Amino acid sequence: MAPKKHRQKQKQAAQQRQQQTPKSVKRKASKSNKNLVIAVAIIAIVIVSFAGLALSGQLGGNTTPFVTIDPTKVLLETTAGNITIDLRTDKPITSGNFINLVKDGKYDGSTFHRTMSTFMIQGGRVDGSVASIKDEISSNNTNTKYTVAMAKTSQPNSATSEFFINTVDNSWRSGFDSTYAVFGTIIDGQDVVDIIANGEVIENPQMAGEMSLPVDPVEIIRASILP
Repeated sequence: MAPKKHRQKQKQAAQQRQQQTPKSVKRKASKSNKNLVIAVAIIAIVIVSFAGLALSGQLGGNTTPFVTIDPTKVLLETTAGNITIDLRTDKPITSGNFINLVKDGKYDGSTFHRTMSTFMIQGGRVDGSVASIKDEISSNNTNTKYTVAMAKTSQPNSATSEFFINTVDNSWRSGFDSTYAVFGTIIDGQDVVDIIANGEVIENPQMAGEMSLPVDPVEIIRASILP
């Protein structure tokens, strides 16, 4: 009888081991899968958050929100003739700032105070303070002839109201395209730009001997948004 009881005990022990082993493995597998799901969820949240910050322009640097403005043309009525600027729709900060200044009448009565036929003509010096804007420098920012760009100091994000019209292709100048944001193109009145650029000038005391101070500055009588 002892051997039979012994065999029965061995059989029961074996059955108990068979029942316990799968349960133990399943618990480990369940815990592992749960951890995997949690890890995947965390990664997904991080990716979505990062993408959201990138799209909203909150990652720092010169990241610009993916926003555009409606096609807009600005008419400059000057004492030398009319100039029409087609604003870039992919430069919402710069073009938007220019539009606001035009609507507020800030450019009315201002002059082209710095002119050089082999470089550019600069205007937009207005009365009162104007808040500075963020530089909008993109991969297709090119200061070619008859494009319009924002003037600024040597500091980044320092453009306010002053702008210039390139009278020649200045894209070859070192660091020029990575510094000055182009926000428009002259589509009518290029001849007027040339007249202003070739006006008589004297030494500019503010530009260390540069011959760029107009003897008879051309005035912007009125700037307006074309319908």
